[in-house]
Amino acid sequence: MTLAMPEREVATEPLLYRVQDAMRVLNMSRTVIYDLIRVGRLRTVKEGRTRYVPASAITEYIALLEHEAGGRR
Repeated sequence: MTLAMPEREVATEPLLYRVQDAMRVLNMSRTVIYDLIRVGRLRTVKEGRTRYVPASAITEYIALLEHEAGGRR
């Protein structure tokens, strides 16, 4: 008797972005992205020698911008 394994959902969007890809997603320059990383406004992770921006960090950064803009109308 074999048990059928449940199908897993496959992510259609990347979970990790290289800095170059994050630049395109956020429509920002390399310098701005690295400045955001340096000051702690954009979270990154490292795997080996490569730095990645998690998709969740991009979402958090956008939420931060929306929150900051909320009080300034």
